[in-house]
Amino acid sequence: MIAELVSSALGLALYLNTLSADFCYDDSRAIKTNQDLLPETPWTHIFYNDFWGTLLTHSGSHKSYRPLCTLSFRLNHAIGGLNPWSYHLVNVLLHAAVTGLFTSFSKILLGDGYWTFMAGLMFASHPIHTEAVAGIVGRADVGASLFFLLSLLCYMKHCSTRGASAKTWGWFLGTGLCAGCSMLWKEQGVTVLAVSAIYDVFVFHRLKMKQILPTIYKRKNLSLFLSISLLTFWGTSLLGARLYWMGNKPPSFSNSDNPAADSDSLLARTLTFFYLPTKNLWLLLCPDTLSFDWSMDAVPLLKTICDWRNLHTVAFYTGLLLLAYYGLKSPSVERECNGKFVTNGKQNANGHSCHSEVEYRNSEIKPSFPSKVENGIKNNVSQRTRLPSTENIVVLSLSLLIIPFVPATNLFFYVGFVIAERVLYIPSMGFCLLITVGARALYVKVQKRFLKSLIFYATATLIVFYGLKTAIRNGDWQNEEMLYRSGIKVNPAKAWGNLGNVLKSQSKISEAESAYRNALYYRSNMADMLYNLGLLLQENSRFAEALHYYKLAIGSRPTLASAYLNTGIILMNQGKTEEARRTFLKCSEIPDENLKDPHAHKSSVTSCLYNLGKLYHEQGHYEDALSVYKEAVQKMPRQFAPQSLYNMMGEAYMRLSKLPEAEHWYMESLRSKTDHIPAHLTYGKLLALTGRKSEAEKFFLKAIELDPTKGNCYMHYGQFLLEEARLIEAAEMAKKAAELDSTEFDVVFNAAHMLRQASLNEAAEKYYDLAAKLRPNYPAALMNLGAILHLNGRLQKAEANYLRALQLKPDDVITQSNLRKLWNIMEKQGLKTSKT
Repeated sequence: MIAELVSSALGLALYLNTLSADFCYDDSRAIKTNQDLLPETPWTHIFYNDFWGTLLTHSGSHKSYRPLCTLSFRLNHAIGGLNPWSYHLVNVLLHAAVTGLFTSFSKILLGDGYWTFMAGLMFASHPIHTEAVAGIVGRADVGASLFFLLSLLCYMKHCSTRGASAKTWGWFLGTGLCAGCSMLWKEQGVTVLAVSAIYDVFVFHRLKMKQILPTIYKRKNLSLFLSISLLTFWGTSLLGARLYWMGNKPPSFSNSDNPAADSDSLLARTLTFFYLPTKNLWLLLCPDTLSFDWSMDAVPLLKTICDWRNLHTVAFYTGLLLLAYYGLKSPSVERECNGKFVTNGKQNANGHSCHSEVEYRNSEIKPSFPSKVENGIKNNVSQRTRLPSTENIVVLSLSLLIIPFVPATNLFFYVGFVIAERVLYIPSMGFCLLITVGARALYVKVQKRFLKSLIFYATATLIVFYGLKTAIRNGDWQNEEMLYRSGIKVNPAKAWGNLGNVLKSQSKISEAESAYRNALYYRSNMADMLYNLGLLLQENSRFAEALHYYKLAIGSRPTLASAYLNTGIILMNQGKTEEARRTFLKCSEIPDENLKDPHAHKSSVTSCLYNLGKLYHEQGHYEDALSVYKEAVQKMPRQFAPQSLYNMMGEAYMRLSKLPEAEHWYMESLRSKTDHIPAHLTYGKLLALTGRKSEAEKFFLKAIELDPTKGNCYMHYGQFLLEEARLIEAAEMAKKAAELDSTEFDVVFNAAHMLRQASLNEAAEKYYDLAAKLRPNYPAALMNLGAILHLNGRLQKAEANYLRALQLKPDDVITQSNLRKLWNIMEKQGLKTSKT
C-alpha cells in the first residue's frame, strides 16, 4: 500500500503547478464553445454528439464518441463554470488515481518490493503524460486509463477465482462494465479486453505459442475457452455498437491532419506508417522533444527506401520481434531453479513459474487464493504463490504497449493526427513495466554488487530525469503563449499561427501579424491563417489587404464561410453593394457537409444572411429583407445569439407598418437577451408610435441605464422628448449624445437637427459643422450646415456650403431654393455673391 500511496503522491505533486494553468489549445472547442456543457442543453445530447459537440452522424464529425468524458466536463461546468482550476484539479486527481492503480497492478506482477515502487514512480513521472494531464481535453485518455486498469484488475481476479467461487462471474461482469466505461471515455479503452485475453493465456496459464491450441481444445480447459470467447463476444459487441452509433462511417480528416494518409504514393504511405510507431516509442524512451501538435510536416514523409529513418524502423521491428520471441518461445533445455528441474517448459513445482535463487530472493510473493486453475486443472496450492516469470511479464508488457496503440497506427482506418502524445498514456504502462522488468532481469543476472548497484541507480536516475522533464514541460502548459512557443521547432506553421491568435488577444498587433506571416512562410495554403491575418488587417482598417487575404483563404478552402462574411461586410461598407450581395448569397448556399466545425459554419452563414438582410433593409427592400431574415432564423445553430436578428425583423415589419408583427419580434429580441440595448430603443419607438408614451419612456431610460456611455441611447430619447414638445430636455439629450459619440456621424447629425428644432441655433451650428467634417462629401450635411449658417447670419459661409452641396448633388431642389433666398438677402445687404 505504501508504494501505491507514494507513487500517487508523486503523480499529484508533479502536476500541482498546472492547477493555475489556463485553458489551452483544444480546450476551447471541447469546453468553452461546446454547447453540450451548458445547463440549457439537455444532458442526453451528450450521448448523440461527439467530443466536440457535433452530431455524431454528421459528415463533418470526428466520430470521437466520449460521452463520459464530456459528462465530467459538464459537471465541472455546473460547479465552477469556465474557471480552469476545477478542470485541472480533476485531471490531476485522475492521474494520481491511475498511478495508484498501475502500482497495484505492477505489485501483482513484480511483488511487493522496490521494483514495483520503481514501476509506479516511472509511470507517475513520465513526461509523455504531460499533454494528457495538463491539457484538459487529455482527461479522455486519463479517464479511459482508470477504467482500463479497473477492467484488467477485475479480469485478473476472475482468473484467480475461476472454478473456485461463483463470484468469479461477478468479477467478469466488472471486467465487461469497466471495459465499456473505458471505451466511453475514449475509443482505445476497448482494447483492454484483448490485453485481458493475453494475460489469461500467456501469464495466468503460462502457455507458450505451441501450447495454445492443444490446451484450449482439451475439455478440461473449457473455462479458459469460455472466458476468452466471452471477451471476444463482448469486445465485438462494443465495437459493433460503436460503429453503428457513429453512422457506420469512418471520420474524414483534412490532408494537414495526416499528410501520409493523403499521399498519392503507396510507398510513402507504407514507409511513413511503419516508421511512426518507431517515433512514438522514441518519445516514450527519450521524451526530449515534445509538442502540443505533430500534424502537417512535423514528421516529414518517408518517400524513398534510401531515407535513413528506415533504419530506425528496421531496428524497432527487429527488437519487437526479438522481445516477442523471448516471451513466447518454448524452452527446450533442462535447467534447474530453486532445486526443481524444468524440462521443455514443465516444472516439478505444481506448475509454478521458475525463478533463479537470486531472483526469487529479490522477488516478493503474493497471497494465494483457496484454489487455483493451472492449465485448466483445479489444484490445491500452497499458501504462497510464485510471481509470473520475466518472460510472462514481457509478453504482458508488450501487449500493453502495442494493443492500445493499434487504433492510432492507421492500420484499420486513417486517424486525424500524425503523432498525439496523449494517445501514449495507456501504452506507457506497458513501456514502464517493460523497462522495470528488464532492469530487474539484468539486476538478477549480474553477480557483482557494483553492477547491481549500477543498474538500480541507473533506473532511479532515469525516473529522476523523467520527473525533471515533466516539471519543465508543465511550465510550457501554464498558458497558450508558452505552449505555442515551445512547439515552434517541431511544427512551426501550426505553432506560429496559434501564437498569432494569442498575441492578437493581448493587443500585440504587430507581433501577431509577424506570427501569422511566419506561419504562412512555412505553409502558405493554410486557410485559417490566411483568414486570421485578413481579420487582423480588417480590424486595423487595412481593408484592401484584408480583402486580398480573404480571397486567398477562400481559394484555399472554398467552404470557409467566415471569409465570405467578412469580405461582404467590407464591400458593403465601401458602397459596393452588388458585390457584397453576391458574396453574402454565395456564403448562404455553402452546405455544412464534411466540415470540421459545422456549428461555427452555420453561425457564419446565419451572420451572412443577417448582413444581406441589412443590405436590403438599407436599400428599402423590406420584403426581401424579411425573406432573408426568416431564412437566417431557420438556419441559425443553437449557439447563435439571435437578438440582433430578431430586432432587425421587427424593424422591417415597422417599415411595412405591420406593428403587431414588429412588436412580436422586438419582444423575442428582448427575451433572447434582456439587456439588448437596440431592442429597448426600437421597441420604445414602437410604443411611442402606438400611444403608449409612459411605457416608451421607460424603455428609453432603461437603455440609458444599461449603458450610460452610449450616445445613441440619449439621441433616441431626445427624439422622443422632441416629439413630446419637451424641447429643453430634448436639447440636453442631444448635446449629451453628441459629446459621447462625437465621431459617429448619425449621432452628431441628428443631435444638431434636434438642437435646431429646439431653436438652439448656435449649438446646432456647432454640431452641423462637426457632422460636415465627419462626412465632407455628404450633400445633406453640407446643405444643413449652410441652412443653419444662413439662419445665424453667416451668409458667406452659408453660400460656400450651399455651393459645395450643389457640386455633389446639382439637382437638389431644396438647396437651389435656399441658395436663391440667400442671394436675395446678400444683394439687399450689398454683399458680393458668387453669381456676380
